[in-house]
Amino acid sequence: MSGQTSLPIDQQREQQIIQWVENDLGYNDYSLKPASADASFRRYFRLFDHINGDSKIIMDAPPDKENSHPFIELAHLFFDIGLNVPRVYAQDFSAGFFLLSDLGVTDYLTVIKNETADQLYKDAIGSLIRLQTQPLGGLPDYDAFLLNREMHLFPDWYLLKHKKIQLSQSQYQILLDTFALLETSALSQPQVSVHRDYHSRNLMQTKHNNPGILDFQDAVFGPISYDLVSLLRDCYISWPQERITQWLRYYFDLANSHNLLKQVSYQQFEKWFDLMGLQRHLKAIGIFARLNYRDAKPGYLNDIPRTLGYLKTVSQKYSELADFHQLVSRL
Repeated sequence: MSGQTSLPIDQQREQQIIQWVENDLGYNDYSLKPASADASFRRYFRLFDHINGDSKIIMDAPPDKENSHPFIELAHLFFDIGLNVPRVYAQDFSAGFFLLSDLGVTDYLTVIKNETADQLYKDAIGSLIRLQTQPLGGLPDYDAFLLNREMHLFPDWYLLKHKKIQLSQSQYQILLDTFALLETSALSQPQVSVHRDYHSRNLMQTKHNNPGILDFQDAVFGPISYDLVSLLRDCYISWPQERITQWLRYYFDLANSHNLLKQVSYQQFEKWFDLMGLQRHLKAIGIFARLNYRDAKPGYLNDIPRTLGYLKTVSQKYSELADFHQLVSRL
């Protein structure tokens, strides 16, 4: 029986994948079905081996659109420190095809509920601590330039492009002052290895070494609170503040036991967490708008109201953000 495929991609790319599976990987009795897509140009397909009865993942990352070297390098690096990331079995950088282990079909967003959230988040925090305690060299710095470039996605893509709002000079200055405050807070934190997209769509529920971790190719060396705020103030699911506080304290105690937060009070860490969330959510709102206009992916617009709500709620807590809170509340 030859390979079967139902790939919703152009015919030429489909034939290239089939040729790679059969000629390079040696499969002849298999089926290939779409697994998922993400916010980039990468797509994923599940390869079922009819002989062995197992499955693997093919990552299709067109080399003219995606640089896959960071993903492959970090997959090996993260696997070596004990994180549950896909194993890389085969790679063809020139074609943009990669054979990976299959972490399953169940992401956190699918299964997380009131009764399951506590254990799932504690597992995710445990893996996060493992990442943060490992001295990984070679990661780019999450520096002032990158932090500010991300925050400017908010006025450029959300306000101007999506909402058609042209800020006055005084309003734009409020944004710049806020960006400076958030930058200072981020850079004053202990710096660790940062996944940079550690949320419910990139974490897979697995039977062993939960969670499986995906989409780590943009990892950097940066603020210790960044991944935690991605996890607990997720752009795709929200929780009451009481539960967030419980998980925040759980992380704080665990991080202290691993000497990650030396002489840092819980109040200081909570403020870092809050301000880091503002930076991330400004970026996310801009990206969601950009995905609609630049990449023809309108579904992410549905996540803007939740993410904008985080900006309003958190900025209300701090007197130094009063002008920013008033601005985003009006907008």
